[in-house]
Amino acid sequence: MSAGMMIELLVAFLLVLTIGYCITLNRRLKRLRNDEEALRATIAELITATEIAERAILGLKATAGDCDKNLSHRLMEAERLASELQYYVSQGEGVVGRLVKISDAVRGGAVAAAVEPQKLAAHAAIDRDVEYDRVNSGYRGVSAHAHYEAMEREQSAPLVEAVEKPRNLKDVAAATSERLMAIRQKRGVAA
Repeated sequence: MSAGMMIELLVAFLLVLTIGYCITLNRRLKRLRNDEEALRATIAELITATEIAERAILGLKATAGDCDKNLSHRLMEAERLASELQYYVSQGEGVVGRLVKISDAVRGGAVAAAVEPQKLAAHAAIDRDVEYDRVNSGYRGVSAHAHYEAMEREQSAPLVEAVEKPRNLKDVAAATSERLMAIRQKRGVAA
């Protein structure tokens, strides 16, 4: 074999190796391109998911803000109602206390001393109401004296003695209700 032939065989062998390497390289490049497309699809899906999550977070923030405002408004309203109820309960306890004092005074025979300030206030209120009716509506009917007489009859009505002294608001209310029922029955008024 001549030297030229050997060089040509060597060149042919190197060309076969180069072609094999090119085929391998081509396969790798195809896989890389396929992976690049899959990676682009994955990145696009990730971007879409991120945008959806951002919108959801903004919606949650808005909802949380609305809930906070609504809850604080309701809390303020509840506190206002609680203080108002507390005021009414204390006023009711004061009225019950006065009723208990009046009933104790009636049972003890000291009606005039316990009822006199209230009687004066009631007479003044009746005078104001009668005068208001006369001035504003031309009412000329019942006089204040008739109102005084009606009040005197109510205050001199026989009262029922309580068996035991009530201890709390419910007991006082029940005892007062029983007394009123007994008074109405004695007077013949339907309960």
